[in-house]
Amino acid sequence: MRVAHRDFHSCSICSRGFRNARGSWRAHTARTSDGLRRMEMTHDQGRPVHGGLNITELGTLGLRPDDVLDFSASINPLGPSPLAVRAAREVPLSSYPDTECVGLREAIGNRLGVDPSQMLVGNGSTELIHLLARSFLSEQSVAVIFAPTFGEYEAACRLQGVTPIALSPSDGFHWDVQAAIEQMAIVRPTMVFLCNPNNPTGVYLGEQEVARIADALRGIGLLVLDEAYVAFVEDRWNSLPMPNVVLLRSMTKDYALTGLRLGYMLASMDVIERVRRFQYSWSVNAPAQAAGIAALSDPGHVEKGREEVRSGRDYLQDAARSLCIEYVPTTVNFLMMRVGDATGLRLKLLTEYRICVRDCASFGLPEYIRVGIRRMDDSRKLVEALKQVLQS
Repeated sequence: MRVAHRDFHSCSICSRGFRNARGSWRAHTARTSDGLRRMEMTHDQGRPVHGGLNITELGTLGLRPDDVLDFSASINPLGPSPLAVRAAREVPLSSYPDTECVGLREAIGNRLGVDPSQMLVGNGSTELIHLLARSFLSEQSVAVIFAPTFGEYEAACRLQGVTPIALSPSDGFHWDVQAAIEQMAIVRPTMVFLCNPNNPTGVYLGEQEVARIADALRGIGLLVLDEAYVAFVEDRWNSLPMPNVVLLRSMTKDYALTGLRLGYMLASMDVIERVRRFQYSWSVNAPAQAAGIAALSDPGHVEKGREEVRSGRDYLQDAARSLCIEYVPTTVNFLMMRVGDATGLRLKLLTEYRICVRDCASFGLPEYIRVGIRRMDDSRKLVEALKQVLQS
């Protein structure tokens, strides 16, 4: 696939990198006899790599989680609403949770104007991704993933015996939608995964582009549209009325309920009922449900988080330009930067500065790091550390 331009900011004076390593994000795909790129699992023992602190790694380095500034996870920099924290603490732990998540589904429905019967709550959107794959994919199925992206899509497909096809831009990070539609017409996928805005690039497709993809799949398969980060987009469009689309939303990003694991799916009743049959009872615990309801009652907290992200996003992009670091202009609460040897830089920041960033090698982007947007004081510490490392 081709794109019309390179989707990253490049300093006109120089382009610095840590150890100046070169690589290609195509490392995770292989062209097969049908001319399509099928994804190659490179994760440790087939398990996707994620952001967040690795407790085992910290232990080997003699560090505790409280010692480290974590930029590897991309969540609301203000953390969860105090109302959500209090609600979770007040839940009686000796009682079973509601298996149907009735109260939470009603709260989400009231917030979005959606019938709760068209909704399924999960133990994070990751559970729902795997439930969708179990419900619709078999070894004879074809699955397509807009790559590079969140690793759980590939993992979920592979657990059902499906090697997904990667639709990848040949240059930059913006997909050629027309070329994608033409390839999907050939392979006729049962399921297509699109993260929008995309993790880790931050690229956000517009309404017309996504509608074209969904229309091309009518009568063929489902478009799984993962909007985990959409709350941080300034000019976001309303995806709720779209037919033939399974919409995933996470409450671990904008609501910062990361440790509780909470997400939900919006789809037709037929899809909801089919997926629900594969969900274990009590997969969503009672503190998560209570915190979710309380968080939805406090929209002002999320808006304050968005304001923090706006200022932090501008600051980090300005800092990257001043340090001559290439970056992908972002719409969300993280920034992807090209630094050369991302794995080496990550380790140096962690061991010498006690700062953790997400290296993007698992996305097939070994030259890039992804940095979550935190409070301004923390971001200044990151920029100062980057300056010292890149000048050394």
